[in-house]
Amino acid sequence: MNFNSVAVQVEAGIAVISVDRPEKLNALNRETISELGSALATLEDDREVRVIILTGSGSKAFVAGADIAEFAAYSTEEGRALAAEGQRQLFDRIEQLNTPVIAAINGFALGGGLELAMACHFRVASANAKMGLPEVSLGVIPGYGGTQRLPMLIGRGRAMEMILSGGMIKADKALEYGLVNHVTPQEDLMEFCRTLGKQILKNSPVAISYAIKAVNAGFSSSQPGFQAEITAFGDCFGTEDFKEGTRAFLEKRSPDFPGA
Repeated sequence: MNFNSVAVQVEAGIAVISVDRPEKLNALNRETISELGSALATLEDDREVRVIILTGSGSKAFVAGADIAEFAAYSTEEGRALAAEGQRQLFDRIEQLNTPVIAAINGFALGGGLELAMACHFRVASANAKMGLPEVSLGVIPGYGGTQRLPMLIGRGRAMEMILSGGMIKADKALEYGLVNHVTPQEDLMEFCRTLGKQILKNSPVAISYAIKAVNAGFSSSQPGFQAEITAFGDCFGTEDFKEGTRAFLEKRSPDFPGA
């Protein structure tokens, strides 16, 4: 598999997918989302691959959000299409994959990066990791499942606080909230995830695939919420707050939101 912004390694039944844009702190653009989706589809069809670990290259970031410069000028319709296509290509695909996907959060996981981690079947963070959904600071909301998956994982109140404040939490707080399953020293992160993967390898792949489907089915009533998120996400692109938020980000200044 040859990609521009994604690296894939397979060894002894465990595949490691790395988002490989360290100069951009592994920020997601449309190409990266497409390549991640393609890599996952290929690995899903490989009977030798029974566990996938998803991480970011370098030591600073898992994925530090979306590439804002790519969508700052989008219209409402383009915003909705961005969210819908991203969820279809990648985020929903991960959640529904028969092969277990472990997020190895090795640094910043912000915005689309945290949404990517939350789509995985479970998460392990390095001690230096920081997580958050800062989209409201740009005049938009999470658009890749964040308003749905975060409350499922940590409860409505905590999710509301994280989303509405736009703030970050550290790895120990994420562990306390149940957002991540484990926290390890950064140098031990990948080996810890591989050890978990090896434990999974001992079990029936058929049973595992059915277990994933069964767990996901328990949350199926939330699916209309994803459509509501797509619509609201797109609507944000038609607001002056979004234009000001993204312009301020790209100009490296604090935003001055006009409001409703």
